[in-house]
Amino acid sequence: MRSIKTIAIILLIGFGGSAFVYTNREFEITKNLEIFANLYRELNSNYVDDIAPGTLMKTGIDAMVKSLDPYTVYWSESQIEGYKYLTRGKYDGIGAAIKLIGDYPTITESFKKSPAAESGLKIGDQLIAIDGQDAKGRTSEDLRAVMRGVPGSQLELTVKRPGQKNTMTITVTRGEISVPNVPYSGVIRDHIGYISLTTFTPKASANVLKALRNLYTEDPDLEGVILDLRDNGGGLLREAINICNIFVDKGLEVVSTRSKVKTRDQHFKTNKPAEDKDIRLAVLINNRSASASEIVSGVMQDLDRGVLIGQQSYGKGLVQNTYDLGYNSKAKITTSKYYIPSGRCIQAVRYKDGKPVHIPDDQRQVFYTKNGRKVLDGGGVKPDISLDAHDDTKLINDLRHQNLIFGYVTEYCSKLSQEPKAGTYTFDDWQGFLDYLEAQDFEYKSELEEHIDDLQELSDDPKTDQSVLTAINKLKESIRQSKKNELEAQRKTISGIIEQEIISRYHYRTGKTIQAISHDPEIDKAIEILTDSEAYDKIFVPK
Repeated sequence: MRSIKTIAIILLIGFGGSAFVYTNREFEITKNLEIFANLYRELNSNYVDDIAPGTLMKTGIDAMVKSLDPYTVYWSESQIEGYKYLTRGKYDGIGAAIKLIGDYPTITESFKKSPAAESGLKIGDQLIAIDGQDAKGRTSEDLRAVMRGVPGSQLELTVKRPGQKNTMTITVTRGEISVPNVPYSGVIRDHIGYISLTTFTPKASANVLKALRNLYTEDPDLEGVILDLRDNGGGLLREAINICNIFVDKGLEVVSTRSKVKTRDQHFKTNKPAEDKDIRLAVLINNRSASASEIVSGVMQDLDRGVLIGQQSYGKGLVQNTYDLGYNSKAKITTSKYYIPSGRCIQAVRYKDGKPVHIPDDQRQVFYTKNGRKVLDGGGVKPDISLDAHDDTKLINDLRHQNLIFGYVTEYCSKLSQEPKAGTYTFDDWQGFLDYLEAQDFEYKSELEEHIDDLQELSDDPKTDQSVLTAINKLKESIRQSKKNELEAQRKTISGIIEQEIISRYHYRTGKTIQAISHDPEIDKAIEILTDSEAYDKIFVPK
């Protein structure tokens, strides 16, 4: 078998023999490829335990790309359906989201008319066995290759449903799953329309355009539109450009990309007349709006075309391209940065634990919108109207991460005798939720309590004054009481999350969206601005 070094030399000769300069960089690449291959071979031959070659190689590849940025990733053959979803908006499988909760993988979402829904699977169902194989302890990553497969093939699931003693067997026929990128649109009130866009998969722009036209059909006196990009992690660049083109006219440069190879730099302009360049527009963003969402929201801000409402966006100003690696595997590699009309790049400059760290405004470079308003680069798009995140507290995050809201709703829905209606449903069993938390021994440690624990450790020295220990204990008791008060203080927000979770069990993503916007302070603010032309126009005047 030829060594990697031999292959590398042949490739170098192919570049032109003596005319090709063998640089230090190319030597380092060749040398390290050979070292890597030798180590891989020796580990597989000599390590004390059996090694799965594919698993070992993927571990090495994942570590390699992890050292670069959070967006450069490797897709193995078993993960390729994720790539197909991003590029086609479809994947082959059963149409359900699965998460390991407790000992068993659990259905956490299913899509309307999907094979999972049609077979009778419900959110909250535990998967005890899959095709006769024990599913205990298996994560969604473990199950991805099993659950997805050729449309028409079948999967036999042994299911334990909450509230029922015995397991049941459900046969699911896999199909092609298409997840709607516009789960809901409609006129909300006061001649204001609403469009929810959850991802920039194929046809996102066509679906937004169709939704906008339907709004005019529903209300010919439409005064404004809310485009909701909250929690939208992005997707295809071309779809972002086409969505911008819906609201801004032909021939405007909306985004450019720059890479280390100058010949790859690109400039993208709108190429069609705008569908509607005059309708008042509000774009909702939050700290999970990223990439293509930041292009659309940033372009609307830079061109003074729409008002941004919410929280500062994620800060992903990088462009990725995919490359075929053979054997049905691919790499998604960051190749360039993108810049929006003002000339700014919104890429975060620092990361911690894979998440962007936003730098202070006074350390960010100033750019200017079309009208001359100041905007800043680096670390995301800052809204024109900033509102506090209403569901991002540590308490609520802990409730979510410990699956307590999910578990409570599963138990609650098993006892419901009547299907709730999306948009008008009101949750009225707060005490029942509190009782559930107590029964589950909910442990919530506030940030202040974590600091007190650190102080307690420091005070464990026998020489610590007793009065200090007494003061710390009194403070801890006070914090315990304040935690009970915090649950009550967050009652409205938590109840709203519970309502959305309940509605999703019966009406899927569409119903969940309808329920969410019925009690949403950010949408209320958007409607307030869009229905007041003077307040709306004032936002675009330089200060």
